[in-house]
This record gives sequence, C-alpha cells and structure tokens, in this order.
Amino acid sequence: MNIFKALHSGYDLLKSNDINSYKIDTELLLSDSLNITRETLILNLSDQISKENYENFLFKLYRRKKKEPIAYIVKKKEFWKNKFYVNKNVLIPRPESEFLVEESLKIISKGQKKKLLEIGVGSGCIITSVLKDRKNCYAVGIDCCKKALKIAKINAKLHHIENRIKIFKTDVDNFSSGKYDLIISNPPYIDKHQLKYLGVSKFEPHKALNGGVDGIEVLKKVIFKASELLKINGKLIIEIGINQKYKVKKLLKNKNFFVKKIIKDLSGHDRCIVSTKLP
Repeated sequence: MNIFKALHSGYDLLKSNDINSYKIDTELLLSDSLNITRETLILNLSDQISKENYENFLFKLYRRKKKEPIAYIVKKKEFWKNKFYVNKNVLIPRPESEFLVEESLKIISKGQKKKLLEIGVGSGCIITSVLKDRKNCYAVGIDCCKKALKIAKINAKLHHIENRIKIFKTDVDNFSSGKYDLIISNPPYIDKHQLKYLGVSKFEPHKALNGGVDGIEVLKKVIFKASELLKINGKLIIEIGINQKYKVKKLLKNKNFFVKKIIKDLSGHDRCIVSTKLP
C-alpha cells in the first residue's frame, strides 16, 4: 500500500460518512500516523506504508468516522503561534479564544513584569501563549478538574514556561491567593439546555462548556472573584457567549468595573470583553 492509495481509501471512507472536511482530515491523520508533515506526505505519494502504520491510520480513520474531533485523535492542536497537547479531558483550543491572548499582549508591554491569573486554565494554551511572548511575567492557573491540570502542566513544560507558572486545583469560589495585574478567563458560558445541539459536545468535557441555566452562572463567579483579586486599575479579560454582552456588562458595572472595549469574533459575534477594576 502506498500513500496515494491509502489517502484515497481514507477520502472515500470519510466522505461516505458525511465528513465534509474528509480530504484534509484524511491527510492529517495519515501524516500523523507516519510522523511526517502534511506537505511531505503530499510530495511523496508513491512511498510505501508499513502494515503497522497503515493499521494505525485505519484506527484513526474509524475514530474520525464516528465524528470524534481531529485534535483528540492526533492529540494536538495549533493555537496562537504554537502547538499544544490536548486530550478528551480539556476543551479543544478555538480560534476565538486567541482574542484573549491578543488583548493580553496589548495590555502588557514587552519587558514589563506583571502577575497574571487564569481562571479555568484547561489545556493552558491561553496563559502559556501569553507567557511565551512576555518573558518577565509570572502567572497562576486554576481549574477544578484534576485531569485538565495535568494537561496544562504538560504544555507549560513543553513550552518551557513551567518555572513561571503555578497551577492549582480549586474552584473559583475557594481561591483567594494573591493580587493580580491581569486576570484572564474563558469560562463555561453555554446555556446547559443548548449543549445537546453542539456538534462535538459529546466528546468534549461538559463541565468546561456548561454555563448553567442562563449560561452566565460561572461568568458571575469569575467577575465576583476578579473584583477581589485584581489590583486597582487591573484588567479583566473574559470570553463570552452570543447574546451575553448586556448581561455581562451589567455584572461588571455592579462589581465596579469599567468596560474598556468589546471585541467581535470573525463571525461578527461579541466574544471578548476587556474591563478595568476601578478604585
């Protein structure tokens, strides 16, 4: 079996199972099975594949046929400027969450020494991305999921920032350590009744998606805790769901935050709010 034949068998299998991205998915799965880049794969279509590698490829195709996300199958996902290790215990990093990184880097100048906190660290992709670009900053990451924290620690070590971050297992309600210049959070913000309509929700951890009855239960907790932990004039950057802008702005105002700006995602939805803690 050569690469060309393996690819076309994969195309046919995924296409027949209504996977719209069947072509790129097949190429990613085969390149991962062979431990080569997708570009190398395409340039070497006549190369032979060992039986072991082909069986590995078929197993991954079977998982993708069942609609399992590619990131969980290959155990990695690109985010911001880097690749991160992921598995089913953490949410798959999404492009819209890159706004949290972008806005953080606008607030912190290169060379500045700031103390950061991420509430709901998950895979660690957001805080790790910030620390990689701001070498003098230190951070704390908290999460209530022990398995997620293991992933965050792996990614911190993978990107050589493990000496500048401390990671703790705790609920946001029970954390009260330190004062911070910047708090970042991408909390669960999906109405629990809408979870069943999400295409990949059966694979991703529900606890990291479930925002309660109205979708803002965890957002409320994050804003309340940030009001206690931020220094005066410190910044809070949070990701929000569709149609939550006005509710979240009201919560921020009630906790003495000034809403500096609201950033829309690439689909035109309000997605990220940057606010300042007032004296």
